[in-house]
Amino acid sequence: MFSFWKKKSPAGEQREHPAPAAEAPPRPGFSPEELAAAAGGGESALVETATELSRSESPVDALVEEAEIAAELAAEAARPAPAAPGKAGWRERLRNSGFAKGLAGLFSRNPRLDDGLLDEIETALLLADVGVAATSELIEDLRARMKRREFADARALLAALRADLLALLAPVAQPLRIDRDARPFVILTVGVNGVGKTTTIGKLARRFQNEGRTLMLAAGDTFRAAAVEQLRIWGERNKVPVVAQGQNADAASVAFDALQAAKARGIEVLIADTAGRLHTQTGLMAELGKIRRVLGKLDESAPHEVLMVIDGTTGQNALSQLRQFNQAVNVTGLVVTKLDGTAKGGVLFALAREFGIPIRFVGLGERLDDLRVFDPEAFVDALLPENLGNG
Repeated sequence: MFSFWKKKSPAGEQREHPAPAAEAPPRPGFSPEELAAAAGGGESALVETATELSRSESPVDALVEEAEIAAELAAEAARPAPAAPGKAGWRERLRNSGFAKGLAGLFSRNPRLDDGLLDEIETALLLADVGVAATSELIEDLRARMKRREFADARALLAALRADLLALLAPVAQPLRIDRDARPFVILTVGVNGVGKTTTIGKLARRFQNEGRTLMLAAGDTFRAAAVEQLRIWGERNKVPVVAQGQNADAASVAFDALQAAKARGIEVLIADTAGRLHTQTGLMAELGKIRRVLGKLDESAPHEVLMVIDGTTGQNALSQLRQFNQAVNVTGLVVTKLDGTAKGGVLFALAREFGIPIRFVGLGERLDDLRVFDPEAFVDALLPENLGNG
C-alpha cells in the first residue's frame, strides 16, 4: 500500500553531498548531453530516484528520515478512505456542502409552489456562492416558467432547477487531453497561496504514471522554503525525475532547464510548479508571464495547458483570482480543490458562467484517487439529488 515511500540506502552505502549539476559526475542512465540540458548554465540539478543515486547518510540523518516517514505513515493511515467510485463517491463527499444543505432543507418540507419558494431558492443559491449574476438568471428563468404554469408542483420546479444547473456546467466539462504530438506536453500550474498546487501536481503525476506516461517535474516554486524539497522527495519516492534549483532562484530559468531536459529525454509530460501568489501582487503576476515567454523560446506552443488550482472554500473571491491570472497567463483549465470540506460548492457555477474555462478536475478528498475528472452530472446530483426530500 505504501510502495511509493522512499527506499532507504543499504547499510554502509556512501551518499554524495549534492553538488552543482554542471560539476557533477555522470550518473547512471544520463548522457553528457542530457546532463548539460538539465544543467541549463550550471544552476539546475536533475534529481533522479533514490535507487539510482548513491548518497552518504549520517546516523542523525537516518533517525530524522525514519521519524519523518513514520509521521507520514501515521498521517496516511488517519486519512479517510478514498471516495467511492461513480456518483456514490460524489454524494458521499458533497452531501455536507452549503449548497446541498441549504436546498435539502428547503425541499424536504414539501413547499408550496409560489413566489415565496423562489425567493427562498434565490437566498439559498446566493449563500452557496453561486453568485449574483448566475443566481438572477436561474431565478428569472424559473419565475417565467412558473407564470406559464409549466410546473405542477415543487418537485417539477426542482427538476427544472437541476436541468438549468447542469446546463451551466456542461460546456466546461472538458477533460484534459494530452497531445501525443507535443513532446513534452507542458502543464504550467498556477494559483494563489495555499490552494494545494503542489499536492495537486503529485496527484496528477500519479494519474499520468498509471496511464503509462513518462513524466518530469519542474520545481518552480522557488519562493516557499519547503516547496522544492517537497517536490524532490515526491519525485524520489515515485521514481519521477525533478528539475530544481535552490530557494529564491529564477523560476523562469527552472522551467527553461526542465523543458530542455524533458526534450532531451523524450519525456511525454512535464508539469511545472510555480510559487503561490496573491492575484493583487503585480510583480509576481508579471513573473508568470515571463515563465510563459521563456518556455515559448524552446517550444512556441508551450505551455500547452495553463492549469489554475482554485480552493473551493474561497467562494466569490475565486472569480477575481481567476480574472487576474487569466489576464496574465491565459488560463486554459481549472482544478477546484477541497470540495469535501467547508466548500459551499456553488462557486463552480459562477466560474462556468463568467469565464467558460474548462474545469478539468475537482478534489473530493486527500487521497490520490480523490482527484476526479469533473463530471457535471455527478456534481449536480450530489448537490441536488433528484429524490431530494422524498425520505
